[in-house]
Amino acid sequence: MIHTPRHISASTAMRMLAALMLMLSAAAGAWGAPREKLMNRPYADQKRLHLGFSVGAHFQDLNFTHNGLVTPDGQRWMAEVPSFSPGFCVNVLGDLRLHKYLNLRLTPGMYFGSKSVTMIDWNADQTAGSPDIAEGDENYMPIRATQDIKSAYVVVPIDLKISGDRLRNTRPYVTAGVMASFDVSKKRSDWLTFNPMDFYLTVGLGCDFYLPFFKFIPEIKFCFGLTDILKHDRPDLDLDPHTFKMTQSLSKVKSNMVVINFYFE
Repeated sequence: MIHTPRHISASTAMRMLAALMLMLSAAAGAWGAPREKLMNRPYADQKRLHLGFSVGAHFQDLNFTHNGLVTPDGQRWMAEVPSFSPGFCVNVLGDLRLHKYLNLRLTPGMYFGSKSVTMIDWNADQTAGSPDIAEGDENYMPIRATQDIKSAYVVVPIDLKISGDRLRNTRPYVTAGVMASFDVSKKRSDWLTFNPMDFYLTVGLGCDFYLPFFKFIPEIKFCFGLTDILKHDRPDLDLDPHTFKMTQSLSKVKSNMVVINFYFE
């Protein structure tokens, strides 16, 4: 099915989320710094185990590696993700204190989102032409097509949290880790189909805000896919070689994500 999805641009979405994150962080800082300038929860970081949860948003992206295939009828297909739609994520948090500055975090959860892939016959697009085949013909293929991909990931991130010194009621930190994901959404036969399992390297940064009764922790994390998730073997397309051209034009596809979470610990 070919249609034009309605998306906001990636830059606009990132600016909106960044502004929201800054406003919430500023509000938390104001709340966490009472007039007496006393430290909230001064012994919170000495606990061996911390539990909590998070809610947030994420953006999914795909990195395509094209092989330059030119089909016998002169088509050269290229794929891209032109825009992003923010998805929703929710996690539970288990934080184990290893050292004054080091914590090991396990944050399993669910990521619900989507991405839109646009595929273009580069040769026809560059010459502003189109195949000399009428729509409705069994060999008809448009020079531009769009595929919406919805996903529901079960994720298991493991991160090493490296914190700085606490300054009153704030404490910045960075993270590095790995994340496994499994897409449990229902799959269908389409131009591009992806394997459900993937693994990521992750890096992030955030800040602990110590409030009177809990810690509020805004965090941004960048996730870089390690495996080729494209399903190259497509027996379901044996009788549809025109659709299979999309898969044949790609050497590999890797997934990337940007995640903005708000933890409550």
